[in-house]
Amino acid sequence: MTDEPGVPAAERRGFPLRRSPAFRRLWFGQAVSFIGTEIAEVTLAYQMYKLTGSTLAVGLISLTHLVPLLTLTVIGGAIADAVDRSRLMLVQQLGMIGGSIGLAANAALSHPHVWLLYVFQLLISSSFSIGVGAQRSMTPQLVDEHSFMAASALNSVTSQFGAVAGPAFAGILIKYVDLKWIYFGDAASYAGAIVAVALLPRLLASPDADRASLRSIAAGFRYVRRQPVILGFFLVDTNAMIFGMPSALFPAVAVHRFGDAALVGYLYAAPAVGALIVSLLSGPLRHVRRQGLGVVLTASLWGVAIAGFGFAQQFWLALLLLGLAGFGDQISAILRSVMLYRIAPTEMLGRVSGIEFMQVAAAPSIGNLEAGALASATSLRFSIVTGGVACVVGCALLGLAFPALVRYDASSRAET
Repeated sequence: MTDEPGVPAAERRGFPLRRSPAFRRLWFGQAVSFIGTEIAEVTLAYQMYKLTGSTLAVGLISLTHLVPLLTLTVIGGAIADAVDRSRLMLVQQLGMIGGSIGLAANAALSHPHVWLLYVFQLLISSSFSIGVGAQRSMTPQLVDEHSFMAASALNSVTSQFGAVAGPAFAGILIKYVDLKWIYFGDAASYAGAIVAVALLPRLLASPDADRASLRSIAAGFRYVRRQPVILGFFLVDTNAMIFGMPSALFPAVAVHRFGDAALVGYLYAAPAVGALIVSLLSGPLRHVRRQGLGVVLTASLWGVAIAGFGFAQQFWLALLLLGLAGFGDQISAILRSVMLYRIAPTEMLGRVSGIEFMQVAAAPSIGNLEAGALASATSLRFSIVTGGVACVVGCALLGLAFPALVRYDASSRAET
């Protein structure tokens, strides 16, 4: 990995923000734009409900995310393996700016159109999805292999901080600022990322890379299927998110268990706080050699914490357990990211990253559907507790089914 085209090796060694100017610029640019995106997401949901008074109309916004995430991520991953990844990410950012400006222009109308909210959000989601494979696979070309853990943690800081701070800022801005200026602010937040991407060196495709096509996409899926470590941790995370994802039940938990609907925001924020702590204090993770086993154990920790949350009657305990769940999930996410960087060859990394992001995006939605359906048929507690237990059992079974994952040793880079 350290001989890949891109930033010279001398600049990639050491702590990423200190030793790699290209990574540092990109990280700061993405951090700002991600907060802007989170603010705009909340603003869009607020505006949709204000215009329609329909929770269904708000819920349908999720389709503008889900459809591109399930399709364009894989296509974009194939393109990322065949072209200059920095240029593909530039297209991504420009498309997202266009969508934000469209939302701002619509908000400036005396009578904003509901259908345009869906159209411009679809443009934003599609642009993001087509470039996310390039975005997530360029790190090995910007930092040294020994910095993968630190770089993965730093990338997680931006998303977790945005998930915590973005909604909080949005609540303040919606109260005092006209919506069109919030959307324009989101468009402006991409400026740093645009500059950072424009200043990147050419991140050339591998000479062995396949041209983007249905055949190359199929080759990416075949690679994942035949690579037991990658397939194993994909399935461990999918298991955890499908059986142990109860966030759809948070509004009902806030009302029926804790008697205050306003507490729901704290329930949603608690896992992100736990994850943010991991991202900020991730230094000890670089000493973890058995990273595959670490993924299995920390995904199991998520399940244990969720099951405990199902029994929690005190609000502070519920928040603590959700924070612990996010803590475990984030450790798992960082370890998975590092293993992916080390195992997947350069010419396949864009496609595998796209497939991974598709899995990461889709599994929680399926999990929320499962949790909601089971809670409707039984009870909140039964749905949450059995989901957590099923997560732990599934992790144990997958550990047995994929011994290569459990045996994976970062010091020897074992892959089979």
